[in-house]
Amino acid sequence: MSTVSTAKTTLLALCIGLASGAVLTSGTALASSADQAAPGVPGLTLEPWAEQTPGVTGLGFVPAGTGADRLLASEREGLLLLDERGRQLARFKGSFNGLDSRAAGQQLLVASLDNQRQQALLLSLDPKARHWGQPLYLPPRDFPVNGLCLYRDEASNLFLFLVGEEGKGEQWLVGHGTQLSAEPRRVRGLPLPPEAKFCQVDDAAQQLLVNEQNVGWWAYPAHAEADTARQPVALRAPFGDIKNSAGAMALVPGGVLGLDPNAAQLHLYQQQEQGWSAQATLPLSGLKEAENIALRASAKGLQVLLRDDEDGRLYQGQLDWQAHAPALPPVLPNVQAMVQSEPVGRQGDAADDPAIWVHPQQPSLSRVLGTNKKHGLLAYDLQGKLLQELAVGRLNNVDVRPNFKLGQQTVDLAVASNRDRNSLSLFAIDRTSGELREAGEIPTPLKAIYGLCLFQPASGEIYAIANDKDGTFVQYRLSAPSGSAQGELVRQFKVASQPEGCVADDQRQRLFLGEEDVGVWALDARPEQPATLHRVIKVGGLLQADVEGLALYQSNARDYLVISSQGNDSYLVLDAEPPFASHGAFRIGLNAAAGIDGASETDGLEVTSANLGGPWSQGLLVVQDGRKRMPEQTQNFKFVPWAEVTRALKLP
Repeated sequence: MSTVSTAKTTLLALCIGLASGAVLTSGTALASSADQAAPGVPGLTLEPWAEQTPGVTGLGFVPAGTGADRLLASEREGLLLLDERGRQLARFKGSFNGLDSRAAGQQLLVASLDNQRQQALLLSLDPKARHWGQPLYLPPRDFPVNGLCLYRDEASNLFLFLVGEEGKGEQWLVGHGTQLSAEPRRVRGLPLPPEAKFCQVDDAAQQLLVNEQNVGWWAYPAHAEADTARQPVALRAPFGDIKNSAGAMALVPGGVLGLDPNAAQLHLYQQQEQGWSAQATLPLSGLKEAENIALRASAKGLQVLLRDDEDGRLYQGQLDWQAHAPALPPVLPNVQAMVQSEPVGRQGDAADDPAIWVHPQQPSLSRVLGTNKKHGLLAYDLQGKLLQELAVGRLNNVDVRPNFKLGQQTVDLAVASNRDRNSLSLFAIDRTSGELREAGEIPTPLKAIYGLCLFQPASGEIYAIANDKDGTFVQYRLSAPSGSAQGELVRQFKVASQPEGCVADDQRQRLFLGEEDVGVWALDARPEQPATLHRVIKVGGLLQADVEGLALYQSNARDYLVISSQGNDSYLVLDAEPPFASHGAFRIGLNAAAGIDGASETDGLEVTSANLGGPWSQGLLVVQDGRKRMPEQTQNFKFVPWAEVTRALKLP
């Protein structure tokens, strides 16, 4: 132990009422604060720990049962593995700043900043064998990196966040499971506070916590597919309870402990349903400038390790408080895209809705059509390569049906809603080559045309059903007896609020439509029948607004309705027949091996049960990806084998 004086000082007992009725106090005594606290009141006791280690910049605990206890990063001594008494067990030489780690089987995956190379470093550590693995370096960045932290998602992908100067941040894919990647991949850039230096990630809650020294602490979504948004955890006075500055932090279940170094205070916050709530402010008397903190749960509460930047010493203690994490939403199963299309080439929200054209003789030559609502219609092969681009205007939704009589020709037909002219744009598809060509345009009375789908009953006629943002639907019978496209308005109806996605079950003559903030309805698709709405599913639970794309998977065994739940970046699967039983929901996650990011903020989707060969033997699901990552590019479409969905949801 250090020869530092063991003169005892005691912190004020600070009591807070928690939901469980527990009471929390603190004391930096170099001994127990129990003597000064009320009977039965728990406390925090700090004492100097180990001999002074120069230049410590990061702290961490090691999982129990390895014989090792703690990790340190030092500008002078390198990365150090220590036992509980501070004796050195293993050392990785160098000069390092910051530290984070994640358990990986019997090993630890460790991250730090190599000061000499000015690069982020990752390496494995076997605490029991006292062995460091080969270092993995991220490429040099074009900005100074102040801090870093690790994050493991629900699919066991390992990410590293970099916190840089001038508000620059990045997220990198650095491993999967228990292994580090041979080649790290940049996932996305993040705008962070300009005074950020420290970060931590709550893996279970998928939250990135970042400090802004003179403002406060912020929480960001950590998931690679998440939107860039932030929520204040705590702010500096007069807007919050931070007295001087927001420094390093350490996670507790459902919350965070944050250091205010200049005020010598430790703040405890917990996340509630409506935001973050201050639970306690613990004075750290005896510490002049607490710079780093690490925590580890124990049977008695929380083990605490602190470094005082003023005297360079380390302090350890026990916080006798049992934290309880709030209930989190269930983790949805993940599937992976096997192919992604080339980007649409227009910035912003451009890609919208896909359709699948199945080649009648050679299914492997089938095509995926996609709308670019800033340009026109795109056609891809099953490898995602762009084959055709028709610059016809701002197309929103597209659908396909076979065997349309275009004059004396029989073609397959694609129809899209055209927002430039509030019209229906028709395209003929050559049944041999798959080549598309424009085949006419049909005006509509709609003021803001939006969604569209096609219906083809057993008679072979093709109907286009389009909707307006005001809820109006129009149904047209399409024909082209002389080679010129015509549309006969045969039905009109309305829903109460904005719709978009729709899909027709040709076999059962049923139309499904989505009302974005309400849910999904079913009605008779035949134009001569009344448009009586029957509820399929309402928004809430697994289905989160906006309700976007709808598609039908139809096979000899069973038919399913697939729904894009845009509000939580997921996809629901229901039976396509009453009572429309739910089979659950899934997300499309990152495919680390193929270097394909996941899908999120999906507008349109399409699915086929046709055997298209190879990975698509049980069918193909195509979804629009609203946030293209790894690398960040314009939006695109993701191709998912239906077999993956069947496996993830255990579909009958």
